[in-house]
Amino acid sequence: MSIMEQLPVLLIIGPIIAALIILAAGWHDRRLCYPVMLLSITGQFIASLVLLLQVIQDGTIRYYLGGWAPPLGIELVIDSFSGFILSTIMLLALLAIVYARRSVEAEVPAEKIVSFYVLVQLLIIGLVGMTITGDVFNLYVFLEISSIATYTLIAGTRSPRSYVAGFNYLIMGSIAAGFILLGIGYLYVATGTLNMAEIAMLLPASYELSTVHAAFLFLMIGFSIKAAFFPLHLWLPDAYTESPSAVTVIISTVMAKVSVYAMIRILFTIFTTAYIIESFPVTEFILLIATIAIVAGAILAIAQNDLKRMLAYSSISQIGYIMFAVGVANQIALEGGLLHILGHAMMKGCLFMVAGLIIYRMGTSNMLELRGVAGTMPISCAAFALAGASMIGIPPTIGFMSKYYLVLGAFEAGYWLYAAVLLIGSLLAAGYIWRFIEIAYFGDHHHKGDQTTTPEGPISMIAPMVCLALLCLILGIFVEMPMEIIGPAAMILLGGI
Repeated sequence: MSIMEQLPVLLIIGPIIAALIILAAGWHDRRLCYPVMLLSITGQFIASLVLLLQVIQDGTIRYYLGGWAPPLGIELVIDSFSGFILSTIMLLALLAIVYARRSVEAEVPAEKIVSFYVLVQLLIIGLVGMTITGDVFNLYVFLEISSIATYTLIAGTRSPRSYVAGFNYLIMGSIAAGFILLGIGYLYVATGTLNMAEIAMLLPASYELSTVHAAFLFLMIGFSIKAAFFPLHLWLPDAYTESPSAVTVIISTVMAKVSVYAMIRILFTIFTTAYIIESFPVTEFILLIATIAIVAGAILAIAQNDLKRMLAYSSISQIGYIMFAVGVANQIALEGGLLHILGHAMMKGCLFMVAGLIIYRMGTSNMLELRGVAGTMPISCAAFALAGASMIGIPPTIGFMSKYYLVLGAFEAGYWLYAAVLLIGSLLAAGYIWRFIEIAYFGDHHHKGDQTTTPEGPISMIAPMVCLALLCLILGIFVEMPMEIIGPAAMILLGGI
């Protein structure tokens, strides 16, 4: 077999090898860790793009580990949906790693830097595995690999608050893992297989069994905790606020999106629309909770004085938009939801990069202490304004386009009142985004130093931030580019595997 045919499994084996090389290199000289990490992530990003192009041209890719087909063997599956998510997370991971170098040096103790890069590789292994596995138990295994790495990364500084945040996430994550494992067990009892495609085929005969209902509820509760879907979001604000800035960028853009991906994959390709709309109708309940999340998360964000904490609460609101699409459950809304996964990853990645650079440059994320910071950090604040415009949904950004599709989907389904909540959410988002912009641009400038003589920050931190801000605009203007992939992905979800 050629190396091209082995790309799916190499996406998992590659980071394992890279983690071992980083560990060995770190014993000799910790400065070698970053080049190895960057090379590994770049290779994975290129491989993800190659696989996505192959899926677009030839259709779904199925790889049998060891040549053993299911149910005896484990299957890796890359279709339009997983290929889209895979490319998204690898792009964000690459930009996050470029950003992380100087940020990690400033915030992570020197003796922990080698461990940081090893743990990030383990996190990537788990997330890639979750995205491309066709086996529901291995989904759980990869979820735990990524979770264990995340717990440790959150507690990556000497701050007692980061230890508490990591421990709280450990407790919540363990509860979520227990629910997910129970749900998988019930699915196995009902169908006798762990392969997702086979479960989807066998499950309709058991739709009325209480075992299947229990499996569904356990899985949804577990993944709702992992995705921080309101009101099971309690771990998120502290985790995002207290972790090192580079870690916040990674988990907010990459980890969160894969958790949402896993939930959507379970809903639509294992249980299918026939179950969640007809046999055990839950879509309207999901829609109700999603609209509450949109409003509640935005209100909580407005109430914060810490920039990172404000952005953390806004993530709760933005996850509500994605789950809004699940609740509407038609083609147009799902396209909007998938587009919002991409858009939110980019705009939230940019916003957290700005927050991290402000901490690096100014030593604080308290907005009350950042009056007039735009005079010192003009590029960062301009990037914040552009990504913030996308968060609000101002045309022609990608945030506007995703919300436009969500509104159209809601109208098509007859959910006029729920569609109005999307407008309310955008107005509330304008409230917390404008608050920082007003402080940064119109507050009294009292910071030491002048931006003409004092650098705004390292180019390695500024470049990925600006790149994401521009992508928020470019992909909004040329939205047909991502929609060529998102359209088939939404059709796969509505039609099952």
